[in-house]
Amino acid sequence: MSDPLKLVEAVRARLGPKAVLTDPADIEPWATDWRGRWHGKSVAILQPSSTEEVAAIVALASENGVPLVPQGGNSSMVGGATPPADGSALILSLRRMNRIRSIDRGAMRAVADAGVILQSLHEAALEHGLRFPLTLGAKGSATVGGLISTNAGGTQVLRFGPMRALADGIEAVLPDGTVHDGLTGLKKDNRGYSLDQLLVGAEGTLGIVTAARLKLVPAIHLRAVAWLGLSSPQKALDTLRALEADTDRIEGFEILPQESLDAALRHIPGTRAPLDSRHEWHALVEATTHGADAEPPAELLTRLLAPLVERGVVENATISATEAQAEAFWRIRDSLSEAERAAFGPATQHDISVAVEDMPLFMAEAAAEVERAFPGTSASGFGHLGDGNIHFHVRAGTRGGPDWLEQEGNAVQWLVDDLVIAAGGSISAEHGIGVMKRDELARLQPDRVRHLRAIKAALDPKGLMNPGKLV
Repeated sequence: MSDPLKLVEAVRARLGPKAVLTDPADIEPWATDWRGRWHGKSVAILQPSSTEEVAAIVALASENGVPLVPQGGNSSMVGGATPPADGSALILSLRRMNRIRSIDRGAMRAVADAGVILQSLHEAALEHGLRFPLTLGAKGSATVGGLISTNAGGTQVLRFGPMRALADGIEAVLPDGTVHDGLTGLKKDNRGYSLDQLLVGAEGTLGIVTAARLKLVPAIHLRAVAWLGLSSPQKALDTLRALEADTDRIEGFEILPQESLDAALRHIPGTRAPLDSRHEWHALVEATTHGADAEPPAELLTRLLAPLVERGVVENATISATEAQAEAFWRIRDSLSEAERAAFGPATQHDISVAVEDMPLFMAEAAAEVERAFPGTSASGFGHLGDGNIHFHVRAGTRGGPDWLEQEGNAVQWLVDDLVIAAGGSISAEHGIGVMKRDELARLQPDRVRHLRAIKAALDPKGLMNPGKLV
């Protein structure tokens, strides 16, 4: 039987006291997930300061048969970085590995340790006139390693893609303690399977990401945000396609129903309705420019949206006149989950994706199907229509009180997930599988899970990397 305490002593002897935390008060905040839904135990947090130290720890863990749970900012939405409740695993924190190793202005690449916080990467890139084109609500705590391990998305996926597209190379310690170095920046490499791509989205189950070579783009010179009033998600998609036919400068395209906007206006202090009219649906569109010689984004949006308003594709529109107004529009979008919790009470929340062209019809049909199956509930979605990722919420409505989630939450989850799979979609668009969706993935797609388990068994035969997650 493995002995975590024996590993703790071995790491302390090898790497010194800074590499180990054993005070329960220091460990407790990191043994619970960000949402407070999963609670684990660990007798220690291991804190390496370099790739070499991670390799030493992993090799010692393999010798002693002790599982490791890698952690960055512990901001997982699905319990993906929480240790098991039996105390059998140790937390391996990458937070001391927070160095940006290099930023190459000419190549537009950064090499950053796994523990670098996203906001710190943004700030460092900006000093070089560049930016890392991925952002999300947890940018002040999410780390590079966690973003890679969950294939994080955010609001700029429409133009630049998720972490899988932005990671140009990965350094990682594999389960046997060897180091995979993928940071050389090769444009072509046909040496078989890509370990880099296997590690993206693996949730720490195949190894410990220690650093990444990341793509950067020029810093934004100007941006403008348009708020649109629309009659349906299909009209929103028609608008997006019309814009994309004329420009490649659209970075964000978010959709939300009127009821979600109403919730934000009622419950988020300082918010104001962007339009003076009500509409069944709304969209948020962001356009940018990287230089002074390009058409200003506000003029671009005005020119491209005017004919859509004339044809009735867009019912009403306004374009931000200042950066403060653009931020105010985004603040509404970013506060929707908080506003809906305050306005509607208990709800099941589903991070789902289907093909972009299929999403408008799916949103309507799935909401109707759920409301038929569970009379009294209400269902709708908001989010990243441009990349086919919607946060689909089913609210208790008149059907139940505070205990509704415990009584019917699983049944609602199963129905929504069944509808997603039937539409050829994914039950996890950007948050990962973690603990929360592990059993659902196995129920819905057993063949997929069997293949994932085969890969894990090949790379991690002792099952020591982030046990209980994904597979």
